[in-house]
Amino acid sequence: MFIDSHCHLNYKGLIEDQPAVMARARAAGVSTMLNISTRESEWDAVIATAERSADVWATVGIHPHEADAHPDVDTARLVAKAAHPRVVGIGESGLDYYYDHSDRARQQTSFRAHIAAARETGLPIIVHTRDAEADTAAILAEEMGKGAYSGVIHCFTASGDFADKALELGLFISISGIVTFKNARDLQQTAARLPADRLLIETDSPFLAPVPNRGKTCEPAFVVDTARFLAELRGERLEVLAERTSQNFRTLFSKAVA
Repeated sequence: MFIDSHCHLNYKGLIEDQPAVMARARAAGVSTMLNISTRESEWDAVIATAERSADVWATVGIHPHEADAHPDVDTARLVAKAAHPRVVGIGESGLDYYYDHSDRARQQTSFRAHIAAARETGLPIIVHTRDAEADTAAILAEEMGKGAYSGVIHCFTASGDFADKALELGLFISISGIVTFKNARDLQQTAARLPADRLLIETDSPFLAPVPNRGKTCEPAFVVDTARFLAELRGERLEVLAERTSQNFRTLFSKAVA
């Protein structure tokens, strides 16, 4: 069985046919889906999807693109919402300097508030980082110095050096369908050497459909294609990778197990 550790079931492309999307995932062998939120207005809907389905869990967070629009979402508000029994993570949050849809200082403030919420609740933070390696690494390390917290670098596309820094902090790394792309040589080299006990898999659906589904709307069932490619890349049996990444998910998102 496989676990999609990061999907957006309430996004356009999946929400219109959500029951069928989830049924296809289950038929493909996906036992658990983590439904990620990116703005406060969708928190209740994301949680409601998890309430309806025992194999779906939820997070609460503000994507860095949305940081400017959510100046009032602080640690206290995140902590309060994360008390819901179906909420098992904080995020996604982080830094995105590729698009700069929000002011960088505002992104950093929001990111730190999310880390503080992760620390206070004991739930892992789901980290988004793009073209912001140095600042992301610095904030992660600085905040770890204030007190331990857990987390995952989702949809990993950063450098091997950044991967090593994240691993040194005790964080997990999640690989998406991007690893199957022909131009992802550097990512493939990093993914091949990641420690087996820190590895997760995800779709980030409805985005980034892996080969052989490129060009389609991505959905949780496609996490199996990413897992198959990753297992071959790492010289592992698919069943072993599926079980190990599932166990890693249960270790990191322990509230889902409880």
